[in-house]
Order: sequence, then C-alpha cells, then structure tokens
Amino acid sequence: MDSRDNPVLQAIRERRSIRKFTEEPVDKQTLTAILEAGQWAPSGMNNQPWRFLVVTRDDPRMEKLAVCTKYTPIVRASAACICVFLDKGALYDEMKDHQGAGACLQNMLLAIHALGLGAVWIGQIVNDQTAALSALGLDVAALELQAVLALGHPDQKGAAKRKPLSELMLEDF
Repeated sequence: MDSRDNPVLQAIRERRSIRKFTEEPVDKQTLTAILEAGQWAPSGMNNQPWRFLVVTRDDPRMEKLAVCTKYTPIVRASAACICVFLDKGALYDEMKDHQGAGACLQNMLLAIHALGLGAVWIGQIVNDQTAALSALGLDVAALELQAVLALGHPDQKGAAKRKPLSELMLEDF
C-alpha cells in the first residue's frame, strides 16, 4: 500500500504550524468537531483526564490569555484558542496522563488541518500556570494547563523540515 494514498498519513505529513490568521471567525460546529477529536484520544486506563476551555476572539479573557505568553501577537490574531488542561483530581499516573494530553492535542491539530483551518501549539504559556489559570478565572489547585492551540483560518502557508528517519533510529530493523 502506498502511504501517500492514506488520508490520515497524508494529514500527518501535511499539517504545519500556522501563526497568522484571517479575521474570519470559526463557527461553534467546527470548534465542537475539533474538541471531539481531542475527546477520542487514547489515555491510560481510559481515564480521559483532559478538560477543555474555548476562548474566542470576542471573549474578554482572550486578551488576558494573550499577555501570559511571549506569543501574544499569535493569540491576539487567532479566531479562538483551545486551552487543554489536566484535571488534577482525575489523574492516575502523571507521565501517562501527560502523554495522553499530548495525544489529545495532536488529534485536535490533525482535525484542525483536516477542516481546512490552521493552528499552532503554544507550550511556552505553561511556564506560569498561576498567571494563565488566573487570567482564565480557573482554579490552579484543580487544573494544570498543558498547552493552548491558537487557531483560525490560515493567512500563511506552513513550512517544516524533518530530519531523515535514519538519523532518528537507534538501530536498523
């Protein structure tokens, strides 16, 4: 089978981080489809410890969130931000739950791409949990921010390079 014909593998290869967006909003139905993609990510013991908060451009919390990261212009330009948290009360294994959150984020990034939108994973914002959660009016004791996906209709083409697979292999198989 030629992997170039597989839509999932094609989406994985073609998805890029998009940091510039048009002014066009993203509708609730599309945002729901993206969240559902995250909902279906694997998690250890199927505990699904992730929690989501969508902050749209017209939400006053968007500006408060934007100043919690050095990527302020990207957040301000996005149509929406999907904030992904771990519910501290739902955790069963810290490493596995963080891995699950990563899978959840990747599912959403692939859904965003498949829906013709663009996004970028903002991880730097987690460096100050207190500021980010306070900006959103959330309880620092209950939630741990994993990342923010800034998304919208792309106003740029993405580009990326990858190392050859041979450089990533510890040994040949």
